[in-house]
Amino acid sequence: MTDNVLARLAELRTMDIIALKAKWRDLFTSEPPPYNRKFLESRLAYRIQELAYGGLRPETLRRLAALAEQLEPRRSGARKDNMPVSGTRLLREWQGVQHLATVLTDGFEYQGRPYKSLSAIARTITGTRWNGWLFFGLRSQKGNG
Repeated sequence: MTDNVLARLAELRTMDIIALKAKWRDLFTSEPPPYNRKFLESRLAYRIQELAYGGLRPETLRRLAALAEQLEPRRSGARKDNMPVSGTRLLREWQGVQHLATVLTDGFEYQGRPYKSLSAIARTITGTRWNGWLFFGLRSQKGNG
């Protein structure tokens, strides 16, 4: 079984993005998120191993949830400001080009320039109006995220 898993993991690196997205649909039975190749590869690799060897035990999941609650108790179901932690790097592939924005304490940085919002960065990249949180995959179209 280990050889089969290793072969499937190695195969991920040889797949093009279309094949990776098809593999995502197969393994997760959902549409793939709009993230870059590295993200898809890492999540697919985890999923392949999870299906072959089993996921985390329920008691481990409960313990992790308890630890997370100790570190940052929920405030009305979400972080107070919903802002990613300063220093977080947001990646988005747009028309074959990878774009990187960095979260700052008072805004964002893209290509060495400060921006007050992700929407402004998305507009710079696409030339059209976008919700920056949707563009960078921090929120879904349905608003839950």
